[in-house]
Amino acid sequence: MIHTSLTAQQVVDATGGALVAGDAAARVTGGILTDSRQAAPGTCFFALSGERFDGNAFAPEASQRGVSVAVVSRVEEGFSSSCAVVLVDDVLEALQKLASWWRSQVEPLRVVGLTGSSGKTSTKDLLLGVLGQAFRVTGTQGNLNNHIGVPLSILRAEKEDEAAVWEMGMNHAGELAPLCAMVRPQIGVITSIGSAHLEFLKSREAIAEEKCTVARCLPEDGFMIYPADCDFVEMIEASTRAKLVPVGGSRGLVRAEGLTSDRDGCRFRLVIEDSGSCDVALPLHGRHMVSNALLAAAAGWCCGMDAESIARGLGEARLTKGRLRCLDADGVTVVDDTYNANPESMKAALETVAQFPCSGRRAAVLGRMGELGDAAVQEHAGIGAFVRACGYDLLIVTGCDADTAAMAEAAQGGSVRVEQASTAEDAASLLAAAVQPGDLVLFKGSRSSGMERVMHQVFPSSK
Repeated sequence: MIHTSLTAQQVVDATGGALVAGDAAARVTGGILTDSRQAAPGTCFFALSGERFDGNAFAPEASQRGVSVAVVSRVEEGFSSSCAVVLVDDVLEALQKLASWWRSQVEPLRVVGLTGSSGKTSTKDLLLGVLGQAFRVTGTQGNLNNHIGVPLSILRAEKEDEAAVWEMGMNHAGELAPLCAMVRPQIGVITSIGSAHLEFLKSREAIAEEKCTVARCLPEDGFMIYPADCDFVEMIEASTRAKLVPVGGSRGLVRAEGLTSDRDGCRFRLVIEDSGSCDVALPLHGRHMVSNALLAAAAGWCCGMDAESIARGLGEARLTKGRLRCLDADGVTVVDDTYNANPESMKAALETVAQFPCSGRRAAVLGRMGELGDAAVQEHAGIGAFVRACGYDLLIVTGCDADTAAMAEAAQGGSVRVEQASTAEDAASLLAAAVQPGDLVLFKGSRSSGMERVMHQVFPSSK
């Protein structure tokens, strides 16, 4: 919810629009929204338009439902007389301008801006847990990290907030620069530089160059946090004037020592260079989650927190749904990692689950990974071979295309039984017929593959 001092006139001034109806003193007290179905008294509606919809057409209805201010690029008939109507050339650009203005209104604010090929949202959740131990903190909800989600996240900040964690995503060159200009972080985090977005950026080097936009935007008195073992460390370090904070490995300023794992998660000694150490009980599984935790710990350290407070925040971490969430379903251990997938996160999940204790068989139900371009067949084949190498007993591949066929074919051999299902329903039927109490099942795939549908059909309690 945005601060109650926001008025229609301030919207006009910040966006460069014109007030064409209503009262300039109309107040926004209920937040900013882009979905007219969520319209409520006191809100401000931005009438975004896309290929399949025109928000201007829904603006009058939103006004009838109590919206205080409507920002439109075309004025339709039927507006409530109590609604202030702001006319702009481009509604999305107006939303971003308002967010940029509001960012300047919530100073002083410690802002962490993070990006990466994988691990962004998990790291964001961990950051919120850590910083929440010392500050009133706001952050990105879910994965609202694009050109629409970032300004909406900024507009949720309140003047009473002391810290913010804003996630920034991209899949094309040039997309991070305007997001960084809105977020204006003092602390930058790059979680990883992997193969995601090869379809549009063509090479990992080009992906790294785009991710380094975050490093370039930081002030001289800021901090740049990144994995010490990243393939593009030199590029990151050469891209920023901020203080360098490598994490992990043996040379990280923040690192984990004595790592062990059990069914409850991971345990390690958090070591912060020249600032002490503390034991951490991380309620999450996998080395990749430990890496994410170290990035969050480093941000806490950059904000002046001590090791004990950071460890407490990590120990209380709760991730967004769909990230290595373990649950028991009638004796079957279900691992829900359906949130999204790319080659790096897929391998991390497969490796992590392969180490879980299991009295029965180990199964993986995997879907297609998106945005891999010309590398898609090769990357999917690599995942199939990885499943076989990890010693899984059953692999069910959902989808019927060259990519999923390559995954299924590469998994053949050894002890793994491989099934390929053309639809989610077929995959659910195959799994339901095969699974027994004591088994362990991992579900993972890109959002477009809808792996949660398979999971929910076989295990309704996973919803």
